[in-house]
Order: sequence, then C-alpha cells, then structure tokens
Amino acid sequence: MSARELAAIRRDIVACRACPRLVEWRERVAREKVPRFADQEYWGRPVPGFGDPATRILVVGLAPAAHGGNRTGRIFTGDRSGDFLYASLHRAGLSNQPQSTSRDDGLKLRGVYLASVNRCAPPGNRPTPEERDTCLPYLVRELRALDQVRAVVALGAFAWDGVLRAFATLGHRMRPRPAFGHGAEVAIGPYALLGCFHPSQQNTFTGKLTPAMLDAVLARAKAVAGLA
Repeated sequence: MSARELAAIRRDIVACRACPRLVEWRERVAREKVPRFADQEYWGRPVPGFGDPATRILVVGLAPAAHGGNRTGRIFTGDRSGDFLYASLHRAGLSNQPQSTSRDDGLKLRGVYLASVNRCAPPGNRPTPEERDTCLPYLVRELRALDQVRAVVALGAFAWDGVLRAFATLGHRMRPRPAFGHGAEVAIGPYALLGCFHPSQQNTFTGKLTPAMLDAVLARAKAVAGLA
C-alpha cells in the first residue's frame, strides 16, 4: 500500500468535474441546502474514500447522500444510512466510536476502508450508466492501492455490480456473473465479495435490513479477512 498513492487518489476525486449533471446537482444542493442545515457550509464536491490505509476489508456503497456526504465531506456521514453503518462498525470493533458526524469528529476506523461506486451525490440516488463508468476508475485505483484487502462488502445491487466491474478491470472475472443477494458470498481472484442490503431508510425502517443482519455480514468479512 502506498500512502502517497491513496492521497493522490483523494486529491483527484475531490477535484473531479467529469460529469456535468452531477457537478450541477451537487453544487446546487450545496447552495440551496435544506432548512435543518441552513447554517452549515456544505462540502459540495466529490467525496473520497475514508478509513484504514492498511485495511483488509473494503465496504462499498452507491454514492454520497445529497445532505449527508455531500454536506459533510465524509462518506456515509451525516445521514441515517451512515448512522446505521457506523454503529455496526463500532459493534464489530472496526471503529473507535459509533457515530460519524463530521470530518473532524475524531472518528478512526481500524481494519476497514469505506468507498463508493460514484463519488458525487446523484439526483434521485440514480447515477446513469455513463456516470458510473466515468467514476469507476477511482475504485479500481483504490483496490490497487489497498493491496491488503481480502474482503469486499457491497452495500446493495448497484455497489455489487460496480465492484464486479472494478474486479474485471483488474483481471478478475467470473462466469456466470454472480447475482447479488444479502449474505451472498463469492471468491473472485484474491477477494471474497460479500453482499449486504444497503442501510437506506427504505431497508432499515421496514426491517429488510436489521442491525443483526449487518453485524453478521461484517463478522463474516472479518473472518474472511483474518481479523476475527
């Protein structure tokens, strides 16, 4: 792992303006805000990965939330999905605290790194295929830099598909293409890919994803990565 390489990836992500629709949306959200965050300065830029540079577990989501990562500048921070995820990471011993509220809140991750397929908040949480493919090289670069990663947790079908595309770019393909499912697990190259429902409110409020279900996926990721 090259700390310099990771730092370069972060700089390139934050400066990216490759997708006009996403640039316009993320910046408009940052200007117009919502009443509950009207007094806060929004990040309003692409959101880089975050976590332990020596990680053995990579957790991949869809994209930053408009008023979460797009506001705070840290992935899965400032929204209900992040609250759910970080609480589970803390229970798993992968985080020093159960909440992530801002970039300077003292949070540290141990043995896990967080990333996403798309780095800009997309309208309706729906990046286009072109936007996905334009952003995907950042995930590929992170996988190369995080060379100790052995378990990759994909939060949702979009992340699962993005990770498989990133793996293919690195020369790791599987036929037939494995299907996403909560608890799905497949070995591809040096990685174990694990599927987990996304911790969106749509899933957590309905009980489709419970804390115990997410905890179980992270426990399996730790075991596969040799951290259990």
